[in-house]
Amino acid sequence: MTIIYILIGIVVLVILYIVASYNGFISKVNRTKEAWADIDVQLKRRYDLIPNLVETVKGYATHESSAFENVTKARAAAMGATTPADKAATENMLTGALKSVFAISEAYPELKANQNFLSLQAELSDTEDKIQAARRFYNGNVRDLNIAIEQFPGNVIASSFHIQKMDLFELADADAAAREPVKVSF
Repeated sequence: MTIIYILIGIVVLVILYIVASYNGFISKVNRTKEAWADIDVQLKRRYDLIPNLVETVKGYATHESSAFENVTKARAAAMGATTPADKAATENMLTGALKSVFAISEAYPELKANQNFLSLQAELSDTEDKIQAARRFYNGNVRDLNIAIEQFPGNVIASSFHIQKMDLFELADADAAAREPVKVSF
């Protein structure tokens, strides 16, 4: 009779472990999704600032239309990206395009003194910092989730419930210049 109680106890402990592990995975997945939503909020803020910045610079540098078109195209591509890998690639293009706009502004001293431009520049710089912080938070959550999925016996439970690893949101290694923050100070 004690053997039956021992077996029942072992089965109950295994079931409790599975339930606790599953709930831990769900918690990690939801924290990761929340962190991605934080990145999305900051990127949307950035996308809203860019047209204002481009219009301000356009007023001073009307003959630089190709740079403005590149920013517009890169912004549209970034807004349309859905996965972290696609977002990272399109954000790299957008960062490069923004750098060209700021390079253009270097040639116009009256633009650098424009209060509207300076305000937009400060807001964009603040937004870039917030995107970087949100990216670190997201990547930390993805790392924790992926480690839990890969470790034994969590990998058995994760695969049983079809819990998938998530991608980090990182800049492409090929574009080392994109790793540098957008320079917005004059």
